[in-house]
Amino acid sequence: MKFEGRVGLVTGASRGIGRATAIAMAREGADVGLNYRSHTDEALEVVEEVERLGRKAVLLQADVSDQEAVEAMVARTTDELGRLDLFVSNAAYSDRELMIDADMEGFHRTIDVSMWGAFYGMRASAQQMVKQGEGGSIVIVSSPHAVLAIPMSMAYNMSKAAIDHMARTASMELAPHRIRVNIVHPGWIDTPGERKFFSEEQLEEGAATLPLKRLGTPEEIAEGIAFILSDQASYMTGGTTTIDGGVGQPWWSNRAEGKQ
Repeated sequence: MKFEGRVGLVTGASRGIGRATAIAMAREGADVGLNYRSHTDEALEVVEEVERLGRKAVLLQADVSDQEAVEAMVARTTDELGRLDLFVSNAAYSDRELMIDADMEGFHRTIDVSMWGAFYGMRASAQQMVKQGEGGSIVIVSSPHAVLAIPMSMAYNMSKAAIDHMARTASMELAPHRIRVNIVHPGWIDTPGERKFFSEEQLEEGAATLPLKRLGTPEEIAEGIAFILSDQASYMTGGTTTIDGGVGQPWWSNRAEGKQ
């Protein structure tokens, strides 16, 4: 039980990677604050699963781009569960369109959620951990978009590059408080969010081109996050862990040479 006696908070916990991470943390003994903005029914399902595992859950509806709401969310988690030891910034938003044609409302929304939302959550959680004086562990779920200039994703690319450097800077500032901050780069993962951009047929066809011939699962990412959060990774801070099935490698070269 990696997290027995500890309390975690996960943003974007109603679906996909956030959902799987919250459940993985509960399975390892943590009580969990579960943030979501919409998808209430799915969020309630996560509460039921956490409680089925014998842990406490607090459901926290909040838009992570709202600093006051995020700070209230952290305070409520602490009030109802007693403390805060683990934080996972997972909530994100993305529109896909060419920069020159971009709807600036969506462009700003992407940055507000994916960059500022990550900052607000990390900051408020770190403040609580510093106050407790017992250390802590933070994981920022970023993306290969932070380093790959994927077209039609400029706002998302910018946001993910920013939070990578944010996390590294925070790891230096928080090290004296024994608070570790690390980054995870998931690859192409089979989540409900992918259905915003691709049909089932496109997902199936796209997966077949990847090095491992499939999309990743939220549970695979969640297991990696749980390890990084845990004391088993106590010497890890400021690092980036890539769990992407090789998508960041030059997998296209094999195709070009006719090997796939």
